[in-house]
Amino acid sequence: MRLLLVEDEPDMAALLRGALTRSDFVTDCVPSIEQAIEAIETISHDLVILDRHLEDGDGATLIPHIRKRRPHAPIVVLSAKGSTTDRIEGLDLGADDYLAKPFVIDELLARLRAVMRRPSHVETAPVAMGNVALDQQHSEVVVSGVPLDLPRREYLVLESLIRRAGRTVRRAQLEEEVYGADDEIQSNSLEAHISRLRRKLADAGSTVEIHPVRGVGYLLKLA
Repeated sequence: MRLLLVEDEPDMAALLRGALTRSDFVTDCVPSIEQAIEAIETISHDLVILDRHLEDGDGATLIPHIRKRRPHAPIVVLSAKGSTTDRIEGLDLGADDYLAKPFVIDELLARLRAVMRRPSHVETAPVAMGNVALDQQHSEVVVSGVPLDLPRREYLVLESLIRRAGRTVRRAQLEEEVYGADDEIQSNSLEAHISRLRRKLADAGSTVEIHPVRGVGYLLKLA
């Protein structure tokens, strides 16, 4: 799941990005309205967290841009402007939730899980194939009823492939969903993740296999 974080305070941005990454979000972080608009126009995000007090204006002005490009993506506002009037204003502008600073990271993560569970944001694509099933809410994989422990990026690869089961997923699309915009990607990083994932699925008795499509990407299909 890919998330856009709009936060211009470096320490706060680093703290949030670390917590979000540990919670299996691929996180792109930008510090300004200008850069946020560019990210919104070029990358598909599943969720947006934005601060209101940015150097180039009120982050809430981004909400119409987000709604135009990603109408169902939840938007959570973080702001030191935490009065009742400010919260009402943010929600009326179209935010799904509004959390005043200072806040507890665990509460933010709980609120993110809550907005992603709402009916308009529930993932409707298939999340199971053969004897492999995903619990997207908890980022867990089960093979024949037995949990399969996967590192974050291997899980994200499998999630991307199983949501498009039976279709070829282009390499660029996989990289977009597995890595953040600021992540350094080695030339063979994706192949290494897929190789380890393929071996773990086979060892677990999976009835699905990952097949390379030369020059294009990868395909998940029944063995």
